[in-house]
Amino acid sequence: MRYRIEHRTNYRYARTAVSTQQLLRLSPRSDAHQRVAKWTVRAPGSLSVATDAYRNQTHMHTMNRSHGSLRIEACGELEVDALRDGRLDEVGGLPPAVFLASTPLTEADARLLDFAGTLLRKHSAAGLLEFAHAVAGAVAYRPGATHVQTTAADALALGQGVCQDHGHVFIAGCRAAGIPARYVSGYYYRPGLGPDAASHAWADAWVDDGWVSIDITHGCFASDALVRLAIGRDYDTACPVRGVRVGGGAEEMEVTVVMQGEDAPAVRRDVTHDEEVVA
Repeated sequence: MRYRIEHRTNYRYARTAVSTQQLLRLSPRSDAHQRVAKWTVRAPGSLSVATDAYRNQTHMHTMNRSHGSLRIEACGELEVDALRDGRLDEVGGLPPAVFLASTPLTEADARLLDFAGTLLRKHSAAGLLEFAHAVAGAVAYRPGATHVQTTAADALALGQGVCQDHGHVFIAGCRAAGIPARYVSGYYYRPGLGPDAASHAWADAWVDDGWVSIDITHGCFASDALVRLAIGRDYDTACPVRGVRVGGGAEEMEVTVVMQGEDAPAVRRDVTHDEEVVA
Protein backbone atom coordinates (compact mmCIF):
# COMPACT_ATOMS: atom_id res chain seq x y z
CA MET A 1 0.00 0.00 0.00
CA ARG A 2 1.28 3.45 -0.90
CA TYR A 3 0.40 6.38 1.36
CA ARG A 4 0.62 10.13 1.45
CA ILE A 5 0.52 11.50 5.00
CA GLU A 6 0.21 15.03 6.36
CA HIS A 7 0.67 15.55 10.11
CA ARG A 8 0.21 19.07 11.50
CA THR A 9 0.51 20.17 15.13
CA ASN A 10 -0.55 23.69 16.15
CA TYR A 11 0.18 25.16 19.58
CA ARG A 12 -1.41 28.35 20.90
CA TYR A 13 -0.40 29.90 24.22
CA ALA A 14 -2.27 32.18 26.60
CA ARG A 15 0.91 34.22 27.08
CA THR A 16 4.13 34.65 25.14
CA ALA A 17 6.52 31.73 25.38
CA VAL A 18 10.21 32.55 25.70
CA SER A 19 11.65 29.31 24.34
CA THR A 20 10.61 25.80 23.29
CA GLN A 21 12.64 22.58 22.96
CA GLN A 22 11.07 19.42 21.54
CA LEU A 23 12.22 15.98 20.50
CA LEU A 24 10.26 14.99 17.38
CA ARG A 25 9.77 11.41 16.22
CA LEU A 26 7.76 12.31 13.14
CA SER A 27 9.74 10.53 10.40
CA PRO A 28 8.59 7.00 9.45
CA ARG A 29 11.10 4.22 9.97
CA SER A 30 12.88 2.67 7.00
CA ASP A 31 12.36 -1.04 7.56
CA ALA A 32 12.40 -4.09 5.30
CA HIS A 33 8.63 -3.84 4.70
CA GLN A 34 8.38 -0.02 4.80
CA ARG A 35 10.11 2.25 2.30
CA VAL A 36 10.03 6.03 2.54
CA ALA A 37 9.92 7.72 -0.88
CA LYS A 38 10.10 11.30 0.43
CA TRP A 39 9.52 12.94 3.80
CA THR A 40 9.83 16.46 5.20
CA VAL A 41 9.63 17.86 8.72
CA ARG A 42 9.22 21.63 9.10
CA ALA A 43 9.12 23.87 12.17
CA PRO A 44 10.18 27.44 12.99
CA GLY A 45 13.54 27.83 14.68
CA SER A 46 16.17 25.13 14.23
CA LEU A 47 15.95 21.39 13.55
CA SER A 48 18.82 18.95 14.00
CA VAL A 49 18.52 15.35 12.76
CA ALA A 50 19.78 12.29 14.63
CA THR A 51 19.15 8.55 15.03
CA ASP A 52 18.42 7.26 18.52
CA ALA A 53 19.34 3.93 20.16
CA TYR A 54 16.20 2.29 18.74
CA ARG A 55 17.12 3.40 15.19
CA ASN A 56 14.31 5.96 15.08
CA GLN A 57 15.02 9.11 13.12
CA THR A 58 14.57 12.12 15.40
CA HIS A 59 14.61 15.90 15.10
CA MET A 60 15.62 18.16 17.98
CA HIS A 61 13.53 21.30 17.59
CA THR A 62 14.67 24.50 19.27
CA MET A 63 12.81 27.82 19.24
CA ASN A 64 14.72 30.50 21.15
CA ARG A 65 12.70 33.60 20.38
CA SER A 66 9.42 34.85 21.79
CA HIS A 67 6.34 33.20 20.28
CA GLY A 68 2.63 32.99 21.02
CA SER A 69 2.00 30.03 18.74
CA LEU A 70 3.90 27.22 17.05
CA ARG A 71 3.28 24.98 14.04
CA ILE A 72 5.02 21.70 13.25
CA GLU A 73 4.44 19.93 9.94
CA ALA A 74 5.50 16.48 8.75
CA CYS A 75 4.48 15.13 5.36
CA GLY A 76 5.55 12.75 2.65
CA GLU A 77 4.99 9.48 0.83
CA LEU A 78 5.93 5.90 1.57
CA GLU A 79 5.08 2.33 0.67
CA VAL A 80 4.22 -0.44 3.13
CA ASP A 81 4.19 -4.15 2.31
CA ALA A 82 1.74 -6.60 3.86
CA LEU A 83 3.08 -8.80 6.66
CA ARG A 84 2.42 -12.50 7.05
CA ASP A 85 0.97 -13.09 10.53
CA GLY A 86 2.63 -9.87 11.70
CA ARG A 87 6.16 -11.21 11.15
CA LEU A 88 8.83 -8.52 10.79
CA ASP A 89 11.92 -9.24 8.70
CA GLU A 90 14.24 -7.23 10.91
CA VAL A 91 18.03 -7.44 10.89
CA GLY A 92 20.18 -5.84 13.58
CA GLY A 93 18.93 -3.47 16.22
CA LEU A 94 19.02 -3.86 19.98
CA PRO A 95 18.98 -7.39 21.45
CA PRO A 96 15.44 -8.57 22.31
CA ALA A 97 16.44 -8.90 25.98
CA VAL A 98 16.58 -5.09 26.20
CA PHE A 99 12.78 -5.13 25.95
CA LEU A 100 12.29 -7.43 28.94
CA ALA A 101 12.95 -4.69 31.49
CA SER A 102 9.87 -2.97 32.86
CA THR A 103 9.44 0.81 32.96
CA PRO A 104 7.27 3.02 35.19
CA LEU A 105 4.52 2.89 32.54
CA THR A 106 4.73 -0.90 32.08
CA GLU A 107 5.35 -2.14 35.63
CA ALA A 108 3.12 -5.16 36.35
CA ASP A 109 1.32 -5.19 39.71
CA ALA A 110 -0.31 -8.28 41.28
CA ARG A 111 -3.51 -7.90 39.23
CA LEU A 112 -1.62 -7.62 35.95
CA LEU A 113 0.68 -10.54 36.84
CA ASP A 114 -2.37 -12.70 37.50
CA PHE A 115 -4.04 -11.47 34.29
CA ALA A 116 -1.01 -12.35 32.14
CA GLY A 117 -0.32 -15.60 33.97
CA THR A 118 -3.85 -16.77 33.29
CA LEU A 119 -4.26 -15.57 29.70
CA LEU A 120 -0.76 -15.66 28.17
CA ARG A 121 0.29 -19.28 28.34
CA LYS A 122 1.36 -19.93 24.74
CA HIS A 123 4.62 -18.26 23.66
CA SER A 124 3.68 -18.19 19.99
CA ALA A 125 2.17 -15.79 17.46
CA ALA A 126 -1.24 -17.38 18.02
CA GLY A 127 -0.83 -17.00 21.78
CA LEU A 128 0.07 -13.33 21.40
CA LEU A 129 -3.04 -12.68 19.32
CA GLU A 130 -5.23 -14.42 21.90
CA PHE A 131 -3.68 -12.27 24.62
CA ALA A 132 -4.26 -9.12 22.55
CA HIS A 133 -7.97 -9.99 22.36
CA ALA A 134 -8.01 -10.46 26.14
CA VAL A 135 -6.36 -7.07 26.70
CA ALA A 136 -8.82 -5.27 24.41
CA GLY A 137 -11.67 -7.03 26.19
CA ALA A 138 -10.41 -6.06 29.64
CA VAL A 139 -9.64 -2.43 28.73
CA ALA A 140 -12.62 -1.00 26.84
CA TYR A 141 -11.77 1.65 24.25
CA ARG A 142 -12.79 4.95 25.84
CA PRO A 143 -11.15 8.21 24.67
CA GLY A 144 -10.54 10.63 27.52
CA ALA A 145 -10.59 7.98 30.25
CA THR A 146 -6.80 8.02 30.63
CA HIS A 147 -3.84 10.30 29.89
CA VAL A 148 -0.30 9.89 28.56
CA GLN A 149 1.14 8.99 31.98
CA THR A 150 -1.50 6.39 32.88
CA THR A 151 0.30 3.15 33.75
CA ALA A 152 -0.54 -0.31 32.48
CA ALA A 153 -1.62 -1.37 35.96
CA ASP A 154 -3.92 1.65 36.34
CA ALA A 155 -5.48 1.15 32.90
CA LEU A 156 -6.23 -2.52 33.64
CA ALA A 157 -7.73 -1.62 37.03
CA LEU A 158 -9.85 1.13 35.43
CA GLY A 159 -10.97 -1.16 32.61
CA GLN A 160 -10.89 1.71 30.10
CA GLY A 161 -8.34 3.40 27.89
CA VAL A 162 -7.09 3.93 24.36
CA CYS A 163 -4.55 2.29 22.07
CA GLN A 164 -1.64 3.53 24.17
CA ASP A 165 -3.08 1.76 27.22
CA HIS A 166 -3.74 -1.41 25.23
CA GLY A 167 -0.09 -1.36 24.19
CA HIS A 168 1.19 -0.84 27.73
CA VAL A 169 -0.97 -3.60 29.25
CA PHE A 170 0.04 -6.00 26.47
CA ILE A 171 3.73 -5.15 26.86
CA ALA A 172 3.61 -5.45 30.66
CA GLY A 173 1.94 -8.85 30.37
CA CYS A 174 4.43 -10.11 27.81
CA ARG A 175 7.43 -9.00 29.89
CA ALA A 176 5.95 -10.59 33.01
CA ALA A 177 5.72 -13.84 31.03
CA GLY A 178 9.35 -13.57 29.89
CA ILE A 179 8.52 -12.38 26.37
CA PRO A 180 10.42 -9.29 25.12
CA ALA A 181 7.97 -6.63 23.94
CA ARG A 182 8.26 -3.08 22.64
CA TYR A 183 5.94 -0.13 22.01
CA VAL A 184 5.25 1.15 18.47
CA SER A 185 3.85 4.56 17.54
CA GLY A 186 2.57 5.41 14.09
CA TYR A 187 -0.49 5.71 11.90
CA TYR A 188 -3.46 3.48 11.16
CA TYR A 189 -5.36 3.62 7.88
CA ARG A 190 -8.94 2.53 7.31
CA PRO A 191 -11.43 4.33 5.08
CA GLY A 192 -14.38 5.53 7.13
CA LEU A 193 -12.37 6.01 10.33
CA GLY A 194 -12.53 3.97 13.52
CA PRO A 195 -10.94 3.85 16.97
CA ASP A 196 -7.80 5.99 16.85
CA ALA A 197 -7.83 6.12 13.06
CA ALA A 198 -4.74 7.90 11.73
CA SER A 199 -2.70 8.29 14.97
CA HIS A 200 -2.18 4.89 16.56
CA ALA A 201 -0.04 2.71 18.83
CA TRP A 202 0.55 -1.03 18.99
CA ALA A 203 3.29 -3.48 20.04
CA ASP A 204 5.90 -5.97 18.84
CA ALA A 205 6.75 -9.12 20.80
CA TRP A 206 9.63 -11.57 20.34
CA VAL A 207 8.56 -15.22 19.87
CA ASP A 208 9.97 -18.07 17.79
CA ASP A 209 13.22 -16.14 17.15
CA GLY A 210 11.56 -13.11 15.57
CA TRP A 211 9.43 -10.03 16.14
CA VAL A 212 5.66 -10.32 15.69
CA SER A 213 3.70 -7.08 15.42
CA ILE A 214 0.23 -7.00 17.02
CA ASP A 215 -2.48 -4.33 16.74
CA ILE A 216 -4.07 -4.85 20.15
CA THR A 217 -6.87 -2.30 19.73
CA HIS A 218 -8.16 -3.92 16.54
CA GLY A 219 -7.33 -7.50 17.57
CA CYS A 220 -5.21 -8.48 14.59
CA PHE A 221 -1.67 -8.95 13.35
CA ALA A 222 -0.12 -5.74 12.08
CA SER A 223 0.14 -5.43 8.31
CA ASP A 224 0.11 -2.77 5.60
CA ALA A 225 -2.68 -0.77 7.29
CA LEU A 226 -0.08 0.45 9.81
CA VAL A 227 2.76 2.91 9.23
CA ARG A 228 5.59 2.72 11.79
CA LEU A 229 7.02 5.97 13.14
CA ALA A 230 9.04 4.89 16.17
CA ILE A 231 9.68 2.01 18.55
CA GLY A 232 10.70 2.11 22.19
CA ARG A 233 10.28 0.52 25.60
CA ASP A 234 7.02 2.44 26.17
CA TYR A 235 5.17 5.62 25.18
CA ASP A 236 7.83 7.87 26.69
CA THR A 237 10.55 6.53 24.38
CA ALA A 238 8.44 6.33 21.20
CA CYS A 239 5.92 9.19 21.34
CA PRO A 240 5.83 11.53 18.31
CA VAL A 241 6.47 14.77 20.23
CA ARG A 242 8.01 15.35 23.66
CA GLY A 243 9.29 18.69 24.90
CA VAL A 244 9.52 21.57 27.36
CA ARG A 245 9.05 25.29 27.13
CA VAL A 246 9.61 28.43 29.18
CA GLY A 247 6.60 30.73 29.55
CA GLY A 248 3.37 30.61 27.60
CA GLY A 249 0.95 29.75 30.42
CA ALA A 250 -2.05 27.68 29.36
CA GLU A 251 -1.55 25.76 26.13
CA GLU A 252 -3.99 24.65 23.46
CA MET A 253 -2.73 21.97 21.08
CA GLU A 254 -4.50 20.89 17.91
CA VAL A 255 -3.27 17.89 15.92
CA THR A 256 -4.49 17.06 12.42
CA VAL A 257 -3.45 13.90 10.58
CA VAL A 258 -4.56 13.19 7.03
CA MET A 259 -3.71 9.84 5.39
CA GLN A 260 -4.35 9.19 1.72
CA GLY A 261 -4.17 5.56 0.61
CA GLU A 262 -3.61 4.67 -3.01
CA ASP A 263 -6.99 3.00 -3.36
CA ALA A 264 -9.37 4.96 -1.11
CA PRO A 265 -10.33 8.43 0.18
CA ALA A 266 -8.25 10.20 2.80
CA VAL A 267 -8.63 9.35 6.47
CA ARG A 268 -8.59 12.44 8.68
CA ARG A 269 -8.37 12.83 12.43
CA ASP A 270 -8.41 16.04 14.46
CA VAL A 271 -7.53 16.18 18.15
CA THR A 272 -7.68 19.20 20.43
CA HIS A 273 -6.00 19.10 23.83
CA ASP A 274 -5.80 21.79 26.52
CA GLU A 275 -3.06 21.60 29.11
CA GLU A 276 -1.78 23.94 31.80
CA VAL A 277 1.99 24.10 31.64
CA VAL A 278 3.90 25.69 34.50
CA ALA A 279 7.36 26.92 33.49
